[in-house]
This record gives sequence, C-alpha cells and structure tokens, in this order.
Amino acid sequence: MKFRFHPLARAELVHAVEHYEECEPGLGLAFTEEVHAAVIRLTRNPEAWSPFTTRTRRCFIKRFPFSIIYHIKFGYLEIVAVANSHRRPGYWIDRLSENKAPYETEPSGTTGRKTFTSRNEAGQP
Repeated sequence: MKFRFHPLARAELVHAVEHYEECEPGLGLAFTEEVHAAVIRLTRNPEAWSPFTTRTRRCFIKRFPFSIIYHIKFGYLEIVAVANSHRRPGYWIDRLSENKAPYETEPSGTTGRKTFTSRNEAGQP
C-alpha cells in the first residue's frame, strides 16, 4: 500500500531525528531506521494494529517513546502523527478533519540517511 506523511507528521519526524542526533551522534539515524521499519510493516499490513480512535490506528516505534498514528485515506495510508508519548494525547486530532489531501504533490523528504517517499517502499527495502 502507498503511504504519505501529513506535512505536520513529517515535521515531527524531522524534529525528533534532529533532537536525537544532538543528544548522541548516530541516535537520530537509529530512530530513522526504526521509523522506516515500522512504516514498511504498516504498508504491508495496515490493519494489523488495533484501532486507536474511531478513525485511526497506532503503531509503537521500537526502542523509542514514539508511535505512528495513521489511517487509510483516499486509498493510501496517511501518517497523521509521529507522536512522542510524552506529548498531550490527541494533539494531532485536527489533522483528521481535512476532507481532501493536504497537499497537491506527493511529499518526499530526507531524514538522516533514510528517504521517505509516498511511493510504496515495501517491495524495495
């Protein structure tokens, strides 16, 4: 399944990578790799995780206090938040109220050495 990061979720990811890299060189890359692995698992079987809210599911990131909040939207998996477990619960809920995709073009970006794109990377690890 194809996936997209909501622009604010992508910003959260970049911020977390930068924070971890400042704390310890290489830790940002380790976080990126864990997120990447989780996204691959989600694209392969998006319904494997329990419902979190009525419209979302949550996948915990291994080794880090973060989770990926996502839902299926317009035939693709949309990552709504890369949520730190210490933040106020539900801060991202307004991101679900948009009736159409929040961007015209397919977002792509680089965090650390891994690149996340909206194309399905499950077949190309």
